[in-house]
Order: sequence, then C-alpha cells, then structure tokens
Amino acid sequence: MQAVARQIELVAPTDSAVLILGESGTGKEVVAREIHRHSRRSDRPLIKVNCAAIPRELYESEFFGHSKGSFTGALRDRVGRFELADKGTLFLDEIGELPAEAQVRLLRVLQEKEIDRIGGSGPVKVDIRIIAATHRDLEEMLELRKFRHDLYFRLRVFPIVLPPLRERKTDIPALVQHFILKKSREMKRLVVPSPTPEAIERLMAYHWPGNVRELENAVERSLILNPGDRLFFNEIGTRLVQKPPEGRVETSAGPDEALALDEAMARHIRRVLGMCGGRVEGERGAARLLEIKPSTLRKRMEKLGVAFGRRAKARPGG
Repeated sequence: MQAVARQIELVAPTDSAVLILGESGTGKEVVAREIHRHSRRSDRPLIKVNCAAIPRELYESEFFGHSKGSFTGALRDRVGRFELADKGTLFLDEIGELPAEAQVRLLRVLQEKEIDRIGGSGPVKVDIRIIAATHRDLEEMLELRKFRHDLYFRLRVFPIVLPPLRERKTDIPALVQHFILKKSREMKRLVVPSPTPEAIERLMAYHWPGNVRELENAVERSLILNPGDRLFFNEIGTRLVQKPPEGRVETSAGPDEALALDEAMARHIRRVLGMCGGRVEGERGAARLLEIKPSTLRKRMEKLGVAFGRRAKARPGG
C-alpha cells in the first residue's frame, strides 16, 4: 500500500486518466477521492457514476443530459454527469459494466472533449479528468470483445492495482484500530474498546473475501455485540443459516462419510449454479455469488468436471 500511496502522489497533480483495478471492497473509491483531493481540480466537483447502476436505456441522458421536449418524458432540461464534472473529476466506477454503445460515446468524449446533449442545438465543450475503476478483468473482456481496445488504452494511461486484504494482512491491526475509532465516534461510545489478542489472531487468520469493506462491517458488528471495553470477534468466519428453498431436499454427509475437498467444492458450485439458473457471468451469475472471476470459475469447473454451457445442456442434471 506504500507503493499505491506513492502512485497517488505521482499522478494526482496531472490530468492523466487513471484506471483503478482491484477486487470489490479493496478501496477503489477511496483512492479516487485521494487522487482528486491532491489534484489541481480539488476545488471543483468529484462526480461519481456507478456504471452498473444505470439502466441501459438511460445511459445517454445520465451521461450527456437532454433538452426539454427531446423525448417523451423530458419535461425540463437536464444536465448530464459530464457537464456536472466540468473543470473537475468524473469517477466512472464499475467501468467494466458499460455497454458497447456507451463505450463508443465515452471514447468520442475522451477524444473530442465535447458532448452532445440529447435534443441539444450543438456540441458542448467539457474539461474533465477521468478516473475509472473496476473489479472485472478488462484484459479478458478485450479477448472476448466485450470491451473496446481503444477505450481501454485511453483509460489505462496510469493503472493502479489495489491488492486484496488477504495479501496484506499486516495492515489488519492498524485498519481495525482505525475502524474502531471511527465507528465508536459514530455510535457515541463513551469508552473506545480494544480487541483481545485472540481476536487479532482470529482476524489475521480469516481470508477476507469482502476485503476492507468486510473488515469495516465486522468491526461495526463487533461493537454492537460487545458493549464493554473488549472486542472478541467470535462471529468471524461463521455462516448465516439459510433455509433451503421450499420443495428442495438438502443432502448432507453423515458423520462417518468423509467428502473429498474437490467433491465438496463441485457440489457447492452446482448448488450455486442451480440458484443462478446456470448463469456463470453477470450481476446474477454464479461467479458474482462466489466472489471470483468468471474465468477462474470456468477453469475450476473444468477441473472438477462440473458441466456448463453447451455441455450442461447436453447433460441434463449434470
């Protein structure tokens, strides 16, 4: 993270585009805010756009705005996110979710530095700095032709890769202390508690699939569960018990039946695929629920003999 801090320090004073890469919960928005805060545009707005949250049919209106009467329902002029960010910074979060037609429009804005409102009388010049972020593997998306090469290379002028929390566990004690102080202030705790040595060991041993965001939530939950001056984090790693869907019978291994790790993993993947209707990718895909990349999931399924795609259709019940 010291290397990341140094990268922020180097790129912040420039107007170069920045592409922040990392798993969900690693702090990509925090990095974007730091870059803007240390830039010459810090007195101008930082406008955030979550590309995954905008309906496909509203992209143009959200990004570029529209004029009154330009389409049914356009009852007044609307300023788009690009104009709102003029002279400031536009943070495009989840850029990997941008549909193909929106990628084309974004590329034109980056090239021409002007936008066209829907129903507008002419182009509008904009002066913005672009910071983009994604948890997706954009290079894999390039190979699958789901992301434009020209847009990718315009965005990744200065890439910053954020490591997952499991690869920097020595930061956990400091992060825990930071979140304890922050959440204690928010909860108006008169006494700021501290974690026990065993709690720190428990936190260090956990793999943190949700990264720093999960750690922050774990601290808040522990403050609620432990009103005294010590935090134990006994709930770390425990699973919420879920009732199986009605009409579905769950099978479990008996005490004398030892399931091999691969078999248990394959069974779990099949279960999640069933919940997702066989989808691997996308917002409702199995990879999102399992919190791994689609490409990683496919490789693991091939290794475990879990059918997917055409093979799954050819083998009902597989």
